[in-house]
Amino acid sequence: MINDHLDVFHGGRQEMAITLPDGLTTPALVVDSDVLDRNISRMAEASRAQGFALRPHAKSHKCAQIADRQLRSGASGLSVATLSEAEAFARAGVDDLFIAYPVWLDTGKSRRLRRLADDVALRVGVESVEGARRLGNAVRGSARTIEVLVEVDSGSHRTGVQPDAAGEVGKAAADAGLDVVGVFTFPGHGYGHDVQARERAARDEERTLGQAAQTLRDLGLHVRVISGGSTPTVGQWQPGAVNELRPGVYVFNDATQLAIGTCGVGDLALVAAATVISVPAPDRFVLDVGSKVLGSDRSSWVTGHGYLPQFPQGAITGLWEHHAVVRLPEGVRGPRLGSLVAVVPNHICTPVNLADELLVVRDREVIDRWQVTARGANT
Repeated sequence: MINDHLDVFHGGRQEMAITLPDGLTTPALVVDSDVLDRNISRMAEASRAQGFALRPHAKSHKCAQIADRQLRSGASGLSVATLSEAEAFARAGVDDLFIAYPVWLDTGKSRRLRRLADDVALRVGVESVEGARRLGNAVRGSARTIEVLVEVDSGSHRTGVQPDAAGEVGKAAADAGLDVVGVFTFPGHGYGHDVQARERAARDEERTLGQAAQTLRDLGLHVRVISGGSTPTVGQWQPGAVNELRPGVYVFNDATQLAIGTCGVGDLALVAAATVISVPAPDRFVLDVGSKVLGSDRSSWVTGHGYLPQFPQGAITGLWEHHAVVRLPEGVRGPRLGSLVAVVPNHICTPVNLADELLVVRDREVIDRWQVTARGANT
């Protein structure tokens, strides 16, 4: 068992690494290249050492340059959430993709999926008999065989079948001419402050995936992939039945991961750079960043609309489209008008999807600008 996921899979560093360069035009998403590369390497090395294939979820970064770093570090391919994300990464040269989502194919998506299947090694998630049949019809006669993973509900109660129903879906997919290679799940219930809760979620994954895989084997299907894992639960896995992990947020981390203890402050690779545009009171200031940059995600694990590394006792108590109002405790001195302030978003996936580019920095210098390759790729 991986006993301490903070040390094995995550760094747990307590000093903030990102220092904003002077002269930035704000708001902007800023990535520290050294922290990013360290996060990618650490996850790749830990997964390899524990015997897991790593297929990172690219919906968190949506960026070809980051995908390239993950693949060069040993990732077996990428996971994506949508057909259009898969198309975007295929255009960028990624040739092994898993759409970890029960895609419901209409006429237009059927044509697109067929074209994609001719160009790349493609896996697709299914969770219903009808969905499997539609997928089979869409790709019949494709130059490459489409691999299918049956989605199982391991406790998050989002999508996925119960383990004993996986065989019915798998059989329908096989009858439709698809190559049923295994099962997958998403452990959304693994989020929380309690390490034991994350470990219980990992055990839920292992149990339900193992049961579902056996139902496929009982039908004579050759199960080769048993896929799970998210950034919160990835360090709690026991090598065994599960053989693939799909974490995504770990490349950047965010305020939620910090709050629940899966990373340290020094593992935060991305911040939103903002400018103080108003100081209406000693305990209050306003930044030029709002929901159109940060997103509006809230959760029970965080305070306010983002984490402020320079003002860890402060909280973003009000968020509009282009304003973030920060409150400070009594006695804490705030920034001056015009100052640069870093904000760590609560959930990094949404801000990246809203941005055109990522500013890449090292030692307070902008060294590159990376396009968000799959920006807005939601279909």
